[in-house]
Amino acid sequence: MAPRPFWKGYLKLSLVTCPVAMTPATTESEKVRFHTLNRKSGHRVVSQYVDAVSGKPVAEDDEVKGYQRGEDEYVLLQDDEIDAVALESTRTIDIDMFVDADSIGWIWYDKPHYLTPDDPVGEEAFSVIRDAMQSTGTVGISRLVMYRRERAVMLEPRGKGIVLWTLRYGDEVRDPEDYFGKIENAKPDPKLMDMVSTLIDERTRQWDPAMTGDPVQARLLEIIASKKKGKKRPTKAKDKAEQPPSNVINIMDALRKSIGSEAGKRK
Repeated sequence: MAPRPFWKGYLKLSLVTCPVAMTPATTESEKVRFHTLNRKSGHRVVSQYVDAVSGKPVAEDDEVKGYQRGEDEYVLLQDDEIDAVALESTRTIDIDMFVDADSIGWIWYDKPHYLTPDDPVGEEAFSVIRDAMQSTGTVGISRLVMYRRERAVMLEPRGKGIVLWTLRYGDEVRDPEDYFGKIENAKPDPKLMDMVSTLIDERTRQWDPAMTGDPVQARLLEIIASKKKGKKRPTKAKDKAEQPPSNVINIMDALRKSIGSEAGKRK
C-alpha cells in the first residue's frame, strides 16, 4: 500500500491550476535503527540540552537559536522572526519557467518526490502539463517551501506522474574545475582503450535494483532474528584476505591479465 501524502497543494501554470499530492520517492523506514539503553536498567536513554558553561539542563522554553558572529558572541533569533521569512509558496507549485531536460546536471538533484493529481476533476489539467513537458523535452522550474526552507524545485514528467526534485542550493555545489582541472588532458593509447573496452563489455549487465542491496543490514537482521529465538550470538565473519598488490607495472600487462581473468570466469 502506498504511504499517505506528506504534502498537499496546487500545481499552477499561468491560469491552469489543479490540486496535487506529494510523497517522498525514497524511504529509510526499512533501515535497522537502534535506541541507546542503560545497560544496567534496560531503560532508554534520553538526550537533553545542557548549558555548556554551567552544565545545568536548559528548559525547552529557554532554548533559542543563535548565529555566531564572534567568539562567545551570538545574534539571537526568535522562532517568529525565522517563520516571518517564509514565502507564500508553501502550498502552490507555480511553474515559473521551463528549461531543456538535459540542461540541469545530476549534481544539482537533491531529493525526489512523486507528484500526483489529488482530484479526479483536476486530473486533465495535470495530464496536459505532464504530457506537454514530455513532448517538448523540458522540465518545469518553480520554488516551494519544503523542510522549513524555500527551495528551487524541478518538475520532471515520468510515466503517468511527475517527479518533483528539490534542487541543491548554489553554495552547496563545489566547482568541479577545482578538482578535475589539474588532471592532464592526455589521450590514452588506442590499444589500451580497446582492452579496457573489452573489460567493460565483459562486465556489462542489465541494471537490477538488487545490485544496491545492503549486506550489512541483512547481517544485522540475521543477528536480531537469532537473538529473538534465543540462539547464540553469531560469530564474526572472517574477512577475506586481500590479494597483495601486484608487481605488474606495465598497464598493458595488467590489462592482459585482467582480460584473461574475465575469460576464465566465463568458462
